[in-house]
Amino acid sequence: MSAATFNSVSCSRGCWWKGDGKIWTTSKPNGDYRLNVKRHSVVSPKGLSISCSKLEKEVRVALLGASGYTGAEIIRLLANHPSFGIGLMTADRNAGKSIESVFPHLVTQKDLPTLISTSDADFSDVDAVFCCLPHGTTQEIIKGLPHGLKIVDLSADFRLRDISEYEQWYGQAHKAPDLQEEAVYGLTEMFREQIKAARLVANPGCYPTSIQLPLVPLIKAKLIRDQNIIIDAKSGVSGAGRGAKVSNLYTELSEGIMSYGVTKHRHVPEIEQGLSDASGVKVTVSFTPHLMPMSRGMQSTIYVEMAPGTTVDDLYEQLKLSYEKEEFVRVLEKGVVPRTHDVRGSNYCYMNVFPDRIPNRAIIISVIDNLVKGASGQAIQNLNIMMGLPENAGLASYLPVFP
Repeated sequence: MSAATFNSVSCSRGCWWKGDGKIWTTSKPNGDYRLNVKRHSVVSPKGLSISCSKLEKEVRVALLGASGYTGAEIIRLLANHPSFGIGLMTADRNAGKSIESVFPHLVTQKDLPTLISTSDADFSDVDAVFCCLPHGTTQEIIKGLPHGLKIVDLSADFRLRDISEYEQWYGQAHKAPDLQEEAVYGLTEMFREQIKAARLVANPGCYPTSIQLPLVPLIKAKLIRDQNIIIDAKSGVSGAGRGAKVSNLYTELSEGIMSYGVTKHRHVPEIEQGLSDASGVKVTVSFTPHLMPMSRGMQSTIYVEMAPGTTVDDLYEQLKLSYEKEEFVRVLEKGVVPRTHDVRGSNYCYMNVFPDRIPNRAIIISVIDNLVKGASGQAIQNLNIMMGLPENAGLASYLPVFP
C-alpha cells in the first residue's frame, strides 16, 4: 500500500498536514480494522509549533440528541474533520429514521448511522461523546456512560460548580454531584490546559461565551471595575432551541425584537461565576437577552466602568495582547464595529471596544455565531484538545458565510 505525498508539517499533539492531501485513518468496526481516506486542509493555530510523527486511529464519536440544532451543527462541522467519525447517533423521538429525513440539508452525508433511542445505544465502539440533550436529562445519562469515554456536554447541567445554585436556577436537584466535581468548564481560550486532561467538559452557553471572552481579560488586568456591568445581548432564534413554542413562531418574532428571561435568565449565574473567578470577589451583572428575527448569530453589547487612570486604548491593547495568538478570537481594527454577519457559520468571535460619551465608561461589542462558537464549534474545539489533536481540526476550513 502506498500513501500520497504530502506537504507535511508535524506537531507533538497528533498528526495533520498543511495543504490539501489524503490521510489514511483506521477505524475498528466489529473488531476488524479498516482504512479510510479523507481529504482535508488544516492550518495551525497561531503560536503552535507543528510537527508530524504518525497516522492516528480515527476517533469514533457518539452524538446524543442529534435531532436538535446543536446536533445538526456538529454533523455539519464534522463532515470536514480529519480525525472524527460519527459512529452512533441518538434521537429518541426520531429513532429508526435517517438523519436526512430529519434534516434534509444533510442528505449528502450517506455514511451516517441510523438514529436510535438513547436506551438502545451501545458505546463499546466509540471513543468520545457529544451530549446535546436538554438540561435535566443529561446528568443521569452521562453518569451511566463507560468511564473511559471523553465527554463534551452541551447542556447546562455541569456548568455551575455550586449544585445548590444549579437547583436554584434550574428548579431541580442535581443528580450527579460527584460528576460535577470532576467537570471542567470548557471556555477553550481560558481553560485549555485543564481541558487537556479532562474526561468531562461542560461546554459553555452561547451568551456566557460572547460575554466572558472580552470581559475576563479586562477584569483580570484590573482595567475595568467589577461593578455596574450592563450587558445587552441579542440572539438569533435558534438559540431558543428547536422545540415548538408559540413565542418562537414566525408571526410572533418577525419584524420585531423580544426581550425574555428578564432578570432571571439561566445564563446569569454562569456569567457571574466566570467573572467572579477572574475578579477574586463576587461579581453581579445586569443582563438582558433578546431574540432577534434571524436564524443564527449573537451580539453582546457591554457597558463597563474603567478603572481610575485607564483609557479605552488600554482596554483595546489588553484585548489585543490577550488574543494575539488565538485563532478563533479576533480583536478588530480600532473603530470597526463587529457584525454578526461577519462570523455567521464560523467558530470566530470578533470584538472591539469603544469610548462611551459618559466619562470613564467604555462600550464593548462582541459577536459570535451562537450555534458554532456558542455551542457546537466550541464543543469540537474542546474535544480536539481532549483527544490530543490540533485545536482547529475540522474548524479552520469554515470561513464565515456572507452574505
